[in-house]
Amino acid sequence: MFSSTAIPRTAKAVASQVAKNFSTSQCVNRHVAVMGASGGIGQPLSLLLKNSPLVTQLSLYDIVHTLGVAADLSHIESKAKVQGFVGTDQLEDSLKGVEVVVCPAGVPRKPGMTRDDLFNTNASIVATIAKACAKVCPKAMLCIISNPVNSTVPIAAEMYKKAGVDPSRIFGVTTLDIVRSNAFIGELKGLDPATVSCPVIGGHAGITIIPVTSQCIPTVSFTDDVLKPLTVRIQDAGTEVVKAKAGAGSATLSMAYAGARFAISIMKAMNGEQGIIECSYVRSDVTEAKYFSTPILFGKNGIDKNMGLGKLTDFEAKLVKEALSELNSSIKKGEEFAAGFN
Repeated sequence: MFSSTAIPRTAKAVASQVAKNFSTSQCVNRHVAVMGASGGIGQPLSLLLKNSPLVTQLSLYDIVHTLGVAADLSHIESKAKVQGFVGTDQLEDSLKGVEVVVCPAGVPRKPGMTRDDLFNTNASIVATIAKACAKVCPKAMLCIISNPVNSTVPIAAEMYKKAGVDPSRIFGVTTLDIVRSNAFIGELKGLDPATVSCPVIGGHAGITIIPVTSQCIPTVSFTDDVLKPLTVRIQDAGTEVVKAKAGAGSATLSMAYAGARFAISIMKAMNGEQGIIECSYVRSDVTEAKYFSTPILFGKNGIDKNMGLGKLTDFEAKLVKEALSELNSSIKKGEEFAAGFN
């Protein structure tokens, strides 16, 4: 189970922690970069970060339209200074002095597409950005949103290794799966979703998304005829949004919220705040997969402790076993791509 000192023990404590996700009394200045800032996720993500009291400088990078986004955000009466960077020639400049990099860059899913269908385009984008990060800001926390996360995180890690840089500060952002789980469980149980905290382990696509409802705070229970459809809904929630938008995009607003929540948690931990835990897809030895999402206790320099799987039910353990083959395949695909990328 999770550490008793690291995780809130009551719904009230969880609600208090969630309420503080976008505010803090510890205003240590941080320089954050958003890569892909002109996109559907990038714009609302940049807006949320502009409004965080933790952010003093916000560098926005994309291949088009970034100057307009930066000018728009700069009119907001919060302290973060915003600067836009456009095109590959300015990629490295956008990363100078940056402490946290949040990367939603890439193309979104359309109806009928899986996250893996995005691989060919997004793999090159993430490899290019990771290569630049390894050169310009190797000690920054790199938070990867770009799909397919199960492959793009290994790609980024391999690019760091090529550059002789420690890849331990690379994190796959799976927070949207947690946000969705909290919302759906709250709906089913008649709870305020802000008081719900359900870990989600594994990866960030289909059957690799494993909600651990047995470890939810507050404690909840479901009969099999409810739990199985709930699990499938959480796993397929991204497709639910893609279909609802009918070709107009994928999950952008909820992903921006989740990405900002994760980045702000990272910054709080960097500032010395204790007990900051977020699930993240990272290099791992808790299963036979090289990368696996679990609750992570964050500290000033990144990962303080991987909290592991905790005690799983038979149903949850079965989901982990079923996910490993797909995870390993996605990881291998990412590593092989990075090996051939210059």
